[in-house]
Amino acid sequence: MKHSFLKSIDWISVLLYLLLVMCGWVAIFATTYTDLNVTSVFDLNQFYGKQMLFIGLSFVLIAFILALDSKFYMNFSVAFYIFAIVLLAGLFVFGKETNGAKAWYAIGSITVQPSEFAKVATALAFSRYVSDIHTDVRRTPHLVRAIAIVIVPAVLILLQPDVGSLLVFFSLAFVLFREGMPSALLFYLFLAAVVFISALKFGTTLTIIGCGVLITLYSFWHKRSTNRIPFQNIFILSVLCLVTALATHPVYENVLKQHHRNRLNLWLRLETDPQKIAAMKRDFAYNTNMAESAITSGGTLGKGFLQGTRTKGSFIPEQHTDYIFTTIGEEWGFAGTAVVVVLFALLLLRLIALAERQKTKFARVYGYCVVSILFVHFAINIGMVISLIPTIGIPLPFFSYGGSGLWAFTILLFIFLKLDAASKY
Repeated sequence: MKHSFLKSIDWISVLLYLLLVMCGWVAIFATTYTDLNVTSVFDLNQFYGKQMLFIGLSFVLIAFILALDSKFYMNFSVAFYIFAIVLLAGLFVFGKETNGAKAWYAIGSITVQPSEFAKVATALAFSRYVSDIHTDVRRTPHLVRAIAIVIVPAVLILLQPDVGSLLVFFSLAFVLFREGMPSALLFYLFLAAVVFISALKFGTTLTIIGCGVLITLYSFWHKRSTNRIPFQNIFILSVLCLVTALATHPVYENVLKQHHRNRLNLWLRLETDPQKIAAMKRDFAYNTNMAESAITSGGTLGKGFLQGTRTKGSFIPEQHTDYIFTTIGEEWGFAGTAVVVVLFALLLLRLIALAERQKTKFARVYGYCVVSILFVHFAINIGMVISLIPTIGIPLPFFSYGGSGLWAFTILLFIFLKLDAASKY
């Protein structure tokens, strides 16, 4: 029976996972290596030594995950979710503040970031609710409850504040669309973003007046076209616009970090002081320019392993974490970055194929949660490094240094591979 179970594991996904983790460790080694600090790859005084330990513990986690009954994850999903919420709330009392965010628990020299594990717990609870036989996300009450499962941890993370992790939770909206959520919600999300930007640029009062005029015009147009007034739509639009407009400045002042505010100030041209504008541009340009220089300097085939001059010169901040992709670009060139992108794409496509073949709705929904979370991390991190999107602190799965991130991604992936194997076993 053990032999049959092992045959049921999707070894293609496992192989892709191992390749990504191996490439990630090599990149971390290259980023933190010097001739003076290499005594052993297991040296726990160095980032690469600690990451090797984290990888070893990941294999222990994998064995534990695969050993448990697959029903355990659905049956205890609510308990995991509640525990994650408690951990997130506890940060405001017991959390360690780093770079202006209370996002870590410190136990001696060890730090743990609960928001990473909250993604797994939220995905499980979300999948449990959406897959329930009585749940239909096309119905508003059920849709609201599903969204609430995501909103609760998202709000706690926003208050830390950790905007990067917050964005990942909204990736679960992709899953709702797969399960039949009305496309009108996309319009509401877009409208909220427009109202937020408008309130910053033109002020709360003018934005509310503008929204009121547009909603009134919409109601007249709809009545003329259908001979009835869309009271439900008017109510939703009015509440959404009013709440977003009133919440814009409190969120901007009290939730967003200073560098987020600076970026919005530059983009919307809210800052008028020439000296402050020049200083903000220099700060933002440094990280972006250094990352771009490192990647482009690698050319087609790269400078070679441990030969990255910008990497060795420590020109790029947080290169072993959020900017780890620049090491691949400089040392392995376009060929190396293409291989990494292809590996991620193959893993995501494989997981989509596995999700589609699941016999239970819980496993299918959870599979799409895994794909959505991994995709958003992958797309935002690489997009940030190559300047396609604004700088956002978010790790590259299986690559960025850190135990919390690696373990959370490992747990997220292998719970799904366990569910998939159980469906064939």
